[in-house]
Amino acid sequence: MINNHPKFELIQAFVNGDLPASLSAGIAIHADMCVECQKTIAQFTEQVAENSFEEEFLDRFIVDDNDALESIAAIDFDHMINAIVDSSDIDVVVPTIEKNISFNDETYIIPTALNSMELGKHAHIGKLTRTRIQLNENEIHTSLLHIQPGGGVPEHTHKGFELTVLLAGSFHDESGEYVKGDFIMLDGSHQHNPVSTNGCLCYTVASAPLHFTKGINKLLNPIGSFIY
Repeated sequence: MINNHPKFELIQAFVNGDLPASLSAGIAIHADMCVECQKTIAQFTEQVAENSFEEEFLDRFIVDDNDALESIAAIDFDHMINAIVDSSDIDVVVPTIEKNISFNDETYIIPTALNSMELGKHAHIGKLTRTRIQLNENEIHTSLLHIQPGGGVPEHTHKGFELTVLLAGSFHDESGEYVKGDFIMLDGSHQHNPVSTNGCLCYTVASAPLHFTKGINKLLNPIGSFIY
């Protein structure tokens, strides 16, 4: 069961088109697996559309009753309906083609939101495998991160934000267990040591390298740079 969702402010920014592509894709991926957030997004989208219509067009229809009646009488509804019916401008629904990606002999279906995005080559360190998603968002890096069974990331905090959407499998940290569909947004106020008992695949977005809180930091820097 999905227990972690994007905050309303993020959904609001998503609907308004104010988020970078990496975060928008993260919310879209989560919503594909979360009925609750699908409803929230649909309701807010409808509300935004209504507000936009009222702001842009309402003043155009503020006329006196006589003018309104004359305007309606002048409309040739038969011609309008025929033009719509006879139009050849019909949108054809193109079936979605599933794309796959493999990590350590495990094959996963790529979320639809990522279908048009370019993926880089696999890179490995220990039980972690990372594939960059080429969005060219400067300091914001987006990846698919695969953790093999028994693998994890040393205890760390974050210099910026870190988004994780769990695509398959599960992992746990000091805050509990995370499952497929969970949307986990962390920042410098969070410190954790994620570990996956049975392996998992995550969509990750990070705005800065990890900051390790245990061990000799210089030895852990390659892992931080790898994940970021």
